[in-house]
Amino acid sequence: MLVTLKEILKIAEEKKIALGAFNTPSMPYARAIIAAAEALNQPVIIMHAQVHEEMGLCTMEEVAPMMLWYAEHAKVPVCVHLDHGTDLDYVKRGLELGFTGVMYDGSALSYEENAKNSAIAVEMARKTGASVEAEVGSMGSREGGVQEDESIYTDPDTAAKFVAETGIDALACAFGTVHGFYAKEPKLDFPRLSKIDSLVEVPLVMHGGSGVSHADYREVIARGVRKINYYTYMSRAGADALNGQTFKQFHDAYVAAEKAMQRDVEAAIRVFANLG
Repeated sequence: MLVTLKEILKIAEEKKIALGAFNTPSMPYARAIIAAAEALNQPVIIMHAQVHEEMGLCTMEEVAPMMLWYAEHAKVPVCVHLDHGTDLDYVKRGLELGFTGVMYDGSALSYEENAKNSAIAVEMARKTGASVEAEVGSMGSREGGVQEDESIYTDPDTAAKFVAETGIDALACAFGTVHGFYAKEPKLDFPRLSKIDSLVEVPLVMHGGSGVSHADYREVIARGVRKINYYTYMSRAGADALNGQTFKQFHDAYVAAEKAMQRDVEAAIRVFANLG
């Protein structure tokens, strides 16, 4: 069942849980994620990130119809979301293709330009009924795990101002996570997260969700996080299923990777939804 980001995060807020948001650069990912969500009867968010094109994985035009088909035929609510759209033209194209949620990522820009462009993204999304996530602060690494500068933690007062000025439906904030694999155990700023949650009225989003401890997941959820972006460890689970194996046919490797990713996604969803 295809739903918007705002609709699916309302479910998370009512249950006081977080929903997994998983990147789906190809069909095995989509099949694994939807199968895991259906097995646990939990809503889920599937995402395409703009950087997937730079990585040579897929174009948005190629993957969007597949993502929408799986969402429309799923037995659970599914949001089809654009992750880290870094320019407004790309966001516009995603909306035209049917994404029900879009993230405009202007976190590398000045506050003024980020807020201005995020408000434009909201205006565009309202025309299609889609929802908008945006980010203030920066995690200091690109989607895809390429380290850049140190994190610029989100200032709570700035976050409140940003949400009020832009009208966004969800806020991604920086409080100690990074994209990709962690070089060392992350140190999350829980008081900062709580302060942000107390000042804004939209759901909070945690990027860089792979590799965080179960205890930290529970803590951030208790402090207002309702969407957790998760990709790296799911993808590694697929790769690990092929290590040391000899497959006579590519489709056998394909199935093995898909099943391994499904198991990893199920484990993540169980933690995010407090299923035990």
